[in-house]
Amino acid sequence: MVTHVLPPITIRPGLAFLPVGAQLHDGGVTFRVWAPKHRNIRVATGDGTTTRYIVLERDESGFFTGRDEHGRARDTYWCQLDEQLAADPASRFQPAGVDGPSQVVDPAAYRWRINDWQRPPMRGRVIYEVHVGTFTASGTFVAAIERLDYLRDLGVNTIELMPLAEFAGRRNWGYDGVMLFAPSHHYGSPDELRALIDAAHERGIAVMIDVVYNHLGPCGNVLPGYSDDYVHPEKNSLWGSGLNFDGTNSGPVREFFLQNACMWLDEYRADGLRLDAVHAIHDCSTPHVIAEVAAAAHARGAFVVAEDDRNEARIITPVRDGGWGVDGMWADDFHHAARVAITRQAEAHFANYSGSLQEIVDTLRAGWFYRGQYYRSWKRPRGTNASQLPPERFVLCISNHDQVGNRPMGDRLGNVISAEQYRALSMLLCFVPYTPLLFMGQEWAAGTPFPFFTDHPGEVGANMAKYRQQEFAHVGAAYSSDVLAQMPDPQTETTFVSAKLDWAERERPPHAGVLGLYRECLRLRAAHPVFQSPGRDHWQVEKRGEVGLALRWHGAGDEWALILALQPGVDLVAPDLRAGWSHTLDSNEVRFGGNETKAMRSPGAVLWRKSV
Repeated sequence: MVTHVLPPITIRPGLAFLPVGAQLHDGGVTFRVWAPKHRNIRVATGDGTTTRYIVLERDESGFFTGRDEHGRARDTYWCQLDEQLAADPASRFQPAGVDGPSQVVDPAAYRWRINDWQRPPMRGRVIYEVHVGTFTASGTFVAAIERLDYLRDLGVNTIELMPLAEFAGRRNWGYDGVMLFAPSHHYGSPDELRALIDAAHERGIAVMIDVVYNHLGPCGNVLPGYSDDYVHPEKNSLWGSGLNFDGTNSGPVREFFLQNACMWLDEYRADGLRLDAVHAIHDCSTPHVIAEVAAAAHARGAFVVAEDDRNEARIITPVRDGGWGVDGMWADDFHHAARVAITRQAEAHFANYSGSLQEIVDTLRAGWFYRGQYYRSWKRPRGTNASQLPPERFVLCISNHDQVGNRPMGDRLGNVISAEQYRALSMLLCFVPYTPLLFMGQEWAAGTPFPFFTDHPGEVGANMAKYRQQEFAHVGAAYSSDVLAQMPDPQTETTFVSAKLDWAERERPPHAGVLGLYRECLRLRAAHPVFQSPGRDHWQVEKRGEVGLALRWHGAGDEWALILALQPGVDLVAPDLRAGWSHTLDSNEVRFGGNETKAMRSPGAVLWRKSV
């Protein structure tokens, strides 16, 4: 019988679990792992000069627990599974990577400077997606701190960190994480991540962390060594074996992932989570595991945003109304409809969009376009109506890591459309009545690409370029053989280095002008509550001619109108100049890199204001 006492972790009111991993308490370290396929486990731990062996006791559920009375922070340790050494699945840090020992971390040792921070609601967020490894030249948490003043001055109030969990190799987008409780040592230590979040809060910036609960990376995964029940044998995703949230012995698996979600919020004081590819998470339980993640976040005053391509309103519907209670969802229909309208792309998922102006208008009215219509790629209907839900629950973008990186060359939108179109679309994004998301560098139309990059060891790495080529085979003639032949090898370091932002270019034309436009748009958005996800009865969208649209707001004291055209041929003037409308902002102003002599007949966007 296990006699070691651990303080439980409250997931939400009425649900608590004993923690997994190495826990510092009462002057020692208690280790706890779930390994039902083993009969004997011991921990080899020490400070590098001496090694202590701690025999763990097994309970009837397959959890092993043991206490090291001499344990302390920074001790390293291995779990010895019969005769095999393995890292702890809930390791809080892997200082030598996935193949090295785990390290004991004291989450209470960091001295927070900001102790009165209140987690903000979803409403009013302006999100900025960041890949830590390419955001700065050195690619670390510490270096990212140096850019927080810039983000605050830009008008960003939330940063979303792409997945941080430890992965195999030296570089990765983050979606191949395998040690889900350990921030990657390539970015810095756990306390350096805390310092980044602390510094963000110091500047009034909230922090979201992207987590992946639909699959694990192909290299370095230790979970199967502890239990075969972490994966579901009959449920797979596009990226590998599906995780077991509703099958045999799924209870401890659900505990593991719920504890992981709570760790980012409790031990790092993150403000929210972004859940990757929820559509690839198989769970027939009630409540769904994602609903439980959302409830755990809400118990802490945090919010949760899901990526889910099904356009299912129930996911972002409150629990009281029969939904999962998730606070927001990536709504990529806006990106797809706008991109097809400008570029006429028709490969892969773009084939489901006509690029018509009405399609963009319908998407802006509802939050997403597909609300039950037939979706050709799936050969069945897609989506449900969600127009009854608050606008802030829809996260819209014109660029994100997927829409840039999942192109053969990783080229950005600003490199494939005209400057006038890019500025106009950027201005629309900044004022949408939903939640806008920016991908790092788009605010100055960064010239650096964001190609797919990895550093997988062994056979997986050796074949990665071939796998990437095969991924594009389904798009047929959309990309020529010459383009695919030039596609950068994900495994080479030069591919990774090419993705690093060139911060100097934001000070040069034409980038400086685009940056000025973003700053001014986000300044106005922050200054006027009517732009901050107002209720649906405070705004409307309508077509304007054949290639233009008008987004109009009415609130206390003022009316506003954004007139936009992505193609030439529309007068970008106020709805009725005789009624007292005044020109406020024009995407084609000289200061933003435009040419005012032809502005009113070029692609562009103009913001008008009418005082009531």
